[in-house]
Amino acid sequence: MDCDTGIDDALALLYLCSQPHVELVAVTSTPGNVDADHVAANNLALLQLCGRGDVPVAIGARSPLEIPLVTTPETHGPQGIGYAELPLARRAPEPCDAVEIWIEAARARPGELTALVTAPLTNFALALRAEPRLPELLGGVVIMGGAYFYQGNTTPTAEWNTHVDPHAAAEVFAAFAGQPEERLPTVCALETTERIEMHPEHLAALAEVAGCSEPELVLPEQPEGLRSRASNRLVRQVSDMLRFYFEFHRHYDQGYVAHVHDYFAASVAAGTARYAARTATVHVETHAPRLMGTTVADYRGLWDEPANARIVSENHPDEAFAELVSSLGSLAHRVD
Repeated sequence: MDCDTGIDDALALLYLCSQPHVELVAVTSTPGNVDADHVAANNLALLQLCGRGDVPVAIGARSPLEIPLVTTPETHGPQGIGYAELPLARRAPEPCDAVEIWIEAARARPGELTALVTAPLTNFALALRAEPRLPELLGGVVIMGGAYFYQGNTTPTAEWNTHVDPHAAAEVFAAFAGQPEERLPTVCALETTERIEMHPEHLAALAEVAGCSEPELVLPEQPEGLRSRASNRLVRQVSDMLRFYFEFHRHYDQGYVAHVHDYFAASVAAGTARYAARTATVHVETHAPRLMGTTVADYRGLWDEPANARIVSENHPDEAFAELVSSLGSLAHRVD
């Protein structure tokens, strides 16, 4: 998993830790929601919270390929995890670069590994530069990013991850052009990830499955910044992250909800989500200032260029949240 943790990245990572059939080979850190050092610190602390101190965490790039880094404290908080205050991890990131981990793992286990990227595609682009055979070496790729025939969430046309590093996204899609359909990256874009809309009742259900002694009520009428007093420590952290996210979405007139984009991408990578996808040729805009990071999909072959992606076209939010509540609630109960 490569992430820029981030509240929804954190939820995705916790979900993967809750899945017994998922082997986390490494978690690599890309700057985006916060800088790379904060991303790595969050990843280490979350893995420690889940009892997964065995998973290597590494830092790769510290800035996008060609443009300055822009972070988003208003969306995820200054540390990237909302109101949560995670205990400091007892270990440091790996001394090697994230790109080295990607390449060594893919070469050692050809065809076995799935790359899940819920961050700007900077590290993936650098890995492809160093090892152009990655499309053949990886067993699968799942990317959260882009918006196709759909409003952006950062500019009128661009989604956050592709807007932060459009040049990296363009390189990644170019690298997959002409690959067999089964090797193309599965792209979870805004038109489907914004359907994965979390509400306070989902958090209440999570706490119940985790065995909390009292109901976990995160409600719009409560004061902003209120901290959880849940009896389960993982639920407390998740609750404090999500309260911040609910408040952010309300500030931008989207309601007291949270779009947990990256959890959906993680469930696709883990094979637990039911979805449909369409093959397309993706273009990422890297020149026009007002359109920087805009993604366009040619589904009909009008450009006469080979396909480079499979874009998710259908998902099932009710099933997604039933899965999240059950699996993450069970993890919270086990590790408390």
